[in-house]
Amino acid sequence: MSSPDALPRVGAPAARALAGLGITSLDQLAGHSRAQLEATHGIGPKALGLLEEALAERGLRLAD
Repeated sequence: MSSPDALPRVGAPAARALAGLGITSLDQLAGHSRAQLEATHGIGPKALGLLEEALAERGLRLAD
């Protein structure tokens, strides 16, 4: 069973990109902006949507 703070399953390129940014949890993800993630190679619209949905379920959102 995964931690409530665990990142959702995203494609391999997005998972590698997040790891490259040092993001391993939703709390860490919330400290990053949407613009930064959109500009990161490997994170596409589908992965970004999944990530934002997972943040919203925990009452979190991306930084402005």
